[in-house]
Amino acid sequence: MEGAGVLLAATPQRLLLIDITKLKINHYSELPPLPVFKVVNLAEKGLPIGMRFFVRDSKLYMVGGEKPRVGLSPEMLRDRKKLRLDKSFGYRGISPHVYVSDLTGGPDSITLLRKHPILMVAAKPTPIVTEIGGKIYVLSKTPWHRYPGHSVVGTTLYVLAWSLCGDGEFYFSYDVNDKIWKFLGKSVDEVPVPYPLRPLFSGKFVPAYDDIFIYFQFQHLRAAWIPSDGSPTRYQVLTEVYGDYYLRDGYPQSGLVVELGEREMCIMMPFLTAPDIPLDQLSDDIFNPTPLRSILYMATFRVEKLHSSDQACPPKLHKMMLLMFPKHLIMMMVHVQGGTALKPPPFLSITCLSKGFYNLEAWGPETCDVCSAFFHRWVNRRNDGWLGSIFKEALKLVRFLVAKGKKWKKHGGLPHLTFSGPFGKKGTTLHLTIKISQLKG
Repeated sequence: MEGAGVLLAATPQRLLLIDITKLKINHYSELPPLPVFKVVNLAEKGLPIGMRFFVRDSKLYMVGGEKPRVGLSPEMLRDRKKLRLDKSFGYRGISPHVYVSDLTGGPDSITLLRKHPILMVAAKPTPIVTEIGGKIYVLSKTPWHRYPGHSVVGTTLYVLAWSLCGDGEFYFSYDVNDKIWKFLGKSVDEVPVPYPLRPLFSGKFVPAYDDIFIYFQFQHLRAAWIPSDGSPTRYQVLTEVYGDYYLRDGYPQSGLVVELGEREMCIMMPFLTAPDIPLDQLSDDIFNPTPLRSILYMATFRVEKLHSSDQACPPKLHKMMLLMFPKHLIMMMVHVQGGTALKPPPFLSITCLSKGFYNLEAWGPETCDVCSAFFHRWVNRRNDGWLGSIFKEALKLVRFLVAKGKKWKKHGGLPHLTFSGPFGKKGTTLHLTIKISQLKG
């Protein structure tokens, strides 16, 4: 791995702090628990369930969700038909609150969630959280909607909405600059962005390559090479990561793609499955259904762009295929040259670091979903922790004395404090000078 860290993952019932260095290559028959630093059961802590999160300035912010009544069993918490909300909390049990914790102090400080004084404008049970132009936007989402339903390209948010009257899909856009919602139409082809970036799929750009997009397309993991010059998008199915491990006897849910480093990525795909029972033999009796369990497929992998792909020409499309199929489907299915269908040449080299299935219910019954995920890189806590603690203490002292109106001797024209102490290796002394003018406010 490019660096040690913690993978934060929120399920509807829990916040998981996953140690990705202990992920291995295993098979479906094993189903070990996830290697975690710590697990937080949200309901047991008196917090809303179903929260999503975002990370800003080394802080973890969790938003939305629903506050269940005290005393509900774990089975009732994961069954929406049996879930009973605490109507005295928020808006009839739906949370408008924001909870925050510190990412700089290790697992204990990360899981110490406290209520932020700021409230959201409206309560949101299953929110969509996204960042656009340095600001965080939180939207509502229907609990039963299986697909992501949104995407961001530049400063524009694209949204897929479902009609409650059975009229199908509706697509909208919202530009954060002019703050205007626009209706685009009832077809995904009305969304004016490359096909993989439309609000049907969940994915991320590889940080090292601003034109390589890794995403889930329903039951497949794909990479899209989206040239900036507007030439046709190329596609590659990442069977090394996901295809050979696809669980046939399971219901895949909505997967997530997470950045781990400049060239390292992670995928998380939850499955509902019945142990040792094929899908076609599951009971369809609503009063005596087959009990299903939640499992999670995880994989970490390294992405390298092949040098030849930079100069590779887009495939030549046969005229008949252009008439019969949408262009993006042709580019995904075949490489046509001289009228002969060939497999498209790969433009990425993929190295799997880990992949396998894990028991998502190792800590109790769990709703089969991963709401949010983010990789936080650890800091060097031995040195940075000492420096951070002395800086915090100095900051408190300076603010106290300035507030009391104490006079300071001048040094170089500015008030200052100087600290000295051992740092790092033996025999090394750190001299730290803090100017008051830099600390005000």
